[in-house]
Amino acid sequence: MRPRLEARARHFAGLGYATATLELPGAGVRPPIPQLDGARAELLSAISAGDRPGDDVVDRLVLPLVERAVPEWRALIDAVLALPEVGGPVAISGGVIALGVRLAATEPRVVAAGLFAGSVVPRSIIDEARRVTIPLHVLLQWDDHGNDRQMALDLFDAFGSAEKTLQANMGGHTGVPPHAGEDAARFFVRHLGRRTDHP
Repeated sequence: MRPRLEARARHFAGLGYATATLELPGAGVRPPIPQLDGARAELLSAISAGDRPGDDVVDRLVLPLVERAVPEWRALIDAVLALPEVGGPVAISGGVIALGVRLAATEPRVVAAGLFAGSVVPRSIIDEARRVTIPLHVLLQWDDHGNDRQMALDLFDAFGSAEKTLQANMGGHTGVPPHAGEDAARFFVRHLGRRTDHP
């Protein structure tokens, strides 16, 4: 994922935006979280067998991750906005969609979000989505067999935003076409303004 994340960050930096990301709790070089690893193994086993993961497995994997990650993201926003060369507004892009929903619903500094419907979603997060009212650009890979397309559509329908766009493209999880990134960039420029006059 790193090359794709770096490419996106460099693209947005080229538009004049400060960009930052965090490794998810329990991922990469961060200390493992055994209960999340167990739930992840169950989820992958169900998907490999062609089954829909049970709600209990999805909840045990995603909700603790969201609970741990959202405070870290708030602290990251604090740290980035404290830099003298960086100002608002703030937008979020990509990542675990349940984390994006929680952050968009609870962090008033976030004014727009580009979300990727490419991860499993607890039903309680769909309820939280009703509180999201900021402009949204949601990307859905139509043939992403590891994820529940109908759940992604239900989540999109639940968002309370007056401005929300769903962009669906053919292809699997990593088959996002280049023009989808360009569309997302136009969305952010529309809501954040162009910042190319900044270093």
